[in-house]
Amino acid sequence: MELKALRERAGLSQAELAKETGYSEKTIRRWESGEGTARPVVIEHVHRRIREAPRQVPDIVPEFTFIDLFAGIGGLRRGFEAFGGKCIFTSEWDKYAQQTYRANFADKHEIAGDIVQIASEHIPAHDVLLAGFPCQPFSIAGVSKKNSLGRPHGFACETQGTLFFEVARILNHHRPRAFLLENVKNLQTHDGGQTFRVIMHTLREELGYNVFPMVVDARSWVPQHRERILLVGFRDQVPFSWETDVHIPDPADGPRLKSILHPEDGSEEAEPPYTRAGDAQVADRYRLTPHLWKYLQDYAAKHQAKGNGFGYGLVGPDDVARTLSARYYKDGSEILVRTDGPTPRRLTPRECARLMGYDRPGKKPMRIPVSDTQAYRQFGNSVAVPVIEAVARPMSEYLSAQPVRERQLALLLEQSAA
Repeated sequence: MELKALRERAGLSQAELAKETGYSEKTIRRWESGEGTARPVVIEHVHRRIREAPRQVPDIVPEFTFIDLFAGIGGLRRGFEAFGGKCIFTSEWDKYAQQTYRANFADKHEIAGDIVQIASEHIPAHDVLLAGFPCQPFSIAGVSKKNSLGRPHGFACETQGTLFFEVARILNHHRPRAFLLENVKNLQTHDGGQTFRVIMHTLREELGYNVFPMVVDARSWVPQHRERILLVGFRDQVPFSWETDVHIPDPADGPRLKSILHPEDGSEEAEPPYTRAGDAQVADRYRLTPHLWKYLQDYAAKHQAKGNGFGYGLVGPDDVARTLSARYYKDGSEILVRTDGPTPRRLTPRECARLMGYDRPGKKPMRIPVSDTQAYRQFGNSVAVPVIEAVARPMSEYLSAQPVRERQLALLLEQSAA
């Protein structure tokens, strides 16, 4: 019966729901009559349709608020804004990343700089904390040894001097309802796993959050192998599960590079300096010089002879790329696109925006106000936006338990009472 009520609220017929989810009408009818339990992915799909439907109430009150730490160019933010969240505080120290962030978000709040310099009480109260914190070395002595020496322990001691400590102190001060932390996959194995053990102990034992870690490959959404660890945390007990709440498409059915490459066939409008005015061909500046191409080939051959895996990644339209890194601006070796000419080329920054899920069909292209070098660094350091959206969907459901209409009414009552 839950499925029927949700389906009708979404304005879907049984036939439409069956077509959109891949299940038969007979199966939908059977679930709605109480014969069996509807699959979580179907329930999530209907919830998403409800969220995406035009609101009948003015959006006076956001469904939840969040802060964006180590914000980069706003990839985490994009994922949560798509599901009713409102960003009320941003921190990013790099001036070029700030420039790109400002160009793409019309904020009323300023972008704060180094989070280390910002006191917890100067950060507004929020529902969700988002942070793609850098992984720094942890230097940790055992708790038992500290006890024997009479030294304090706990997150304030064990993570002091690392940027994770900044996340921990803000969580400790504000106690937000949830958080999403993002880092490289190797966070799990750093320092023999000790770094990750301390992070999990801090979040679970010291701060009391329910934490759900998972390594996710963006390959299911974008034509790029990009494994990152995501830590979903809730202050209260919620039945969150990666297996049932987060829909991860089959990577075998994922997109290929042709979906993000400039077509160069006249079907795309020219965008200098990335493509040439007139014919919209990729600009020559992105082609490798013969000298650099020979160097990369010789380098790869030398390491291949030694049995090492170092080398370039040469790809075509039907391939999936390696991970785009922040060092891509140096030689582009991890993702080189085949051409009809004697040398391959780098991706353009516009193609990088598509590869990371910032630019998608039907949406306004991202503004890239910085140099190619800075753009490559920014995209290489970023999250893949569709991955974050996939996690933000179910998180927003738990964060939006109180209907928006009720929250708006409560706010109006408070304002009238004041």
